[in-house]
Amino acid sequence: MPTYIYLSSLTDEGAKTVSSSPQRIKAVNQEMEGMGLRVISQYVLLGPYDFLTIVEAPDNETAARVSATISSRGSVKVQTLAAIPVDNFIAGMTKGT
Repeated sequence: MPTYIYLSSLTDEGAKTVSSSPQRIKAVNQEMEGMGLRVISQYVLLGPYDFLTIVEAPDNETAARVSATISSRGSVKVQTLAAIPVDNFIAGMTKGT
């Protein structure tokens, strides 16, 4: 399955939720898995983003739908990036040469 990176920033409301109920982070991951993703790993970040989540999804549409659904709740803003394995990139660069 294709890999995607979710860079997430908490809103003020989301920060309050995480402060009072940090286990909510794991619950959201389970919800995402119920929507068709597989969470590979997740990190808390220092800087402009609060979380980096690496997921697998069957396609771009699923990755975008889950991102939009999570963002629509108002507790987090998500930037979604498609991630291409380096070996796949190299193989694509050498096709037709």
